[in-house]
Amino acid sequence: MKLQEKMMFKTFLVFFILNIFWAAAKSQCTQSCDALASYYIPPGRTLTFISLRFQTTINNITSYNPQITNPDLIQSDTRINVPFSCNCINNDFMGHQFAYRARSGNTYKTIAELSYSNLTTVEMMTRFNMFTPENIPDASDLNVVVNCSCGNPRVSKDYGLFITYPLRPGENLSVLANAFGLPEGLLQDYNPGVDFSRGSGLVFIPGRGISGGAIAGISIGAIIGAVCLAACIYFVFYRRKKVTEESSLDKGQMIEIGHGVATAERTPESRPLVASASPKLKGITVDKSVEFTYEELAMATNDFHICHKIGQGGFGSVYYAKLRGEKAAIKKMDMQASKEFLAELKVLTNVHHVNLVRLIGYCIKGSLFLVYEYIDNGNLSQHLHGRETLPWSARLQIALDSARGLEYIHEHTVPVYIHRDIKSANILIDKNFHAKVTDFGLTKLIEVGSASLQTRLMGTFGYMAPEYGQFGEVSPKIDVYAFGVVLFELISAKEAVLKTNEVTTESKGLVALFDDAFSQPDQAKALRKLVDPRLGHDYPFDSVSKVAHLAKACTHENPRLRPIMRSIVVALTTLSSSSEDWDIAAFYKNQGLVHLMSGR
Repeated sequence: MKLQEKMMFKTFLVFFILNIFWAAAKSQCTQSCDALASYYIPPGRTLTFISLRFQTTINNITSYNPQITNPDLIQSDTRINVPFSCNCINNDFMGHQFAYRARSGNTYKTIAELSYSNLTTVEMMTRFNMFTPENIPDASDLNVVVNCSCGNPRVSKDYGLFITYPLRPGENLSVLANAFGLPEGLLQDYNPGVDFSRGSGLVFIPGRGISGGAIAGISIGAIIGAVCLAACIYFVFYRRKKVTEESSLDKGQMIEIGHGVATAERTPESRPLVASASPKLKGITVDKSVEFTYEELAMATNDFHICHKIGQGGFGSVYYAKLRGEKAAIKKMDMQASKEFLAELKVLTNVHHVNLVRLIGYCIKGSLFLVYEYIDNGNLSQHLHGRETLPWSARLQIALDSARGLEYIHEHTVPVYIHRDIKSANILIDKNFHAKVTDFGLTKLIEVGSASLQTRLMGTFGYMAPEYGQFGEVSPKIDVYAFGVVLFELISAKEAVLKTNEVTTESKGLVALFDDAFSQPDQAKALRKLVDPRLGHDYPFDSVSKVAHLAKACTHENPRLRPIMRSIVVALTTLSSSSEDWDIAAFYKNQGLVHLMSGR
């Protein structure tokens, strides 16, 4: 390394570390940890319902509840522990922000009490949402904040994995101390000023999963991690020569990418601000990405005011802004998400396609920021489940655009990419009703020709392929399966997971619903009943039927019997053409899927 480069790195590293310490010093909460929510189960609740509300998996929940021997049977009027991450919110308090899609008749009170078992409050809902408590628009996206604790080493260093516990009538300090085998004084010290006898409100109960010393170490580890991040950032951003990735990946090895959210659109006047990766290099280069200042981002979002907030994901919030004359979506991520930040940056600087979101730039100060192009027309889920009706021709175009984006990452990049979280909410619609695939936070890289691998389960219920949900197996075919679910959504405008009984909260997947239709003697009649009623009779049933059969092929239980994205693009292109017709039988024959003509 040249002397000038060494000096540049040292200077940057000093300022970066000082910034971390300054941010930690001014913040009232700097730790991050795992936490548990004590969820009181009313009659009719299922683990599926609870897992969807807390955006986790049933397996994650059962791992903290050994009393559950059958996930399909949980006892009402008891409590279970639900794991979630505990982070600093607005440099003010510890909590986690969950996303919730409002339904007809919802109020903040019903959401807090019925959906989240009093783990949040009307006051907290009002604080973090723009609507009045009693006037929530249907299908609006809400923020549900649940408080949590990472402990207090000044009280004790022997406890960790704190439980956020909503008090119920009849419970008091003595009852909880006996139930958890803890001294009353310890509980009171961890909850200063709390009146345990009121029978309502939240208290924090310590467990022994993580010691207080380990909790204190989390913040130290974060700073050490920040130093490592600084080194990574130097090599990624501050070297002015193009940097190649050393060939340290054996064939078939995957690199896991994090989770994120973006809203994007390429406007006619926008210019490409990210350098394409050189075809001669195996690695990536981002040395021409725009580096924004924190002050610039803060000014464009009114200090990241909630009025500018347009989305929420597992690793950050998304804000609308106008930067340097271009509409933008800014994703703000905690410093603890450095892996996800660098990973998503890597994907979007290595992949460029008209049907994929475009990265504009980044910023690193106190938090991590990724800046994307903005899409004026929201995402597909909002259109399908909102009040306005998408005509069938627009739905077909959106399906084709999305398929082209997936085909590109599956078959035209080296190594290829697997998205792992394809869903209607991750398909963005521009003002001309063309689509872009977004949210590459869960993307994996895989060398061409390598076998599918096993991985941690991440993604969205209702869109997960069976082999992924059950065994964690990853291949491009899990994206094909999820895309098939999106096709069913385009036809029906129904959610990927449907409530079949409002009283018992039983649910059924959209794939199973269409399977039932395909098995009926009068298949056409059964399919017509599933078509979005808002379309009325203004759609070509032949086209809808063919898309349904394509979705059926995509969602086959056996991944080897699903088509590849290239074939799906060809089928949708032919179907979209006014001069040509697509023959289902020919498609199945060419794909080796003749078995689908007679059912699964």
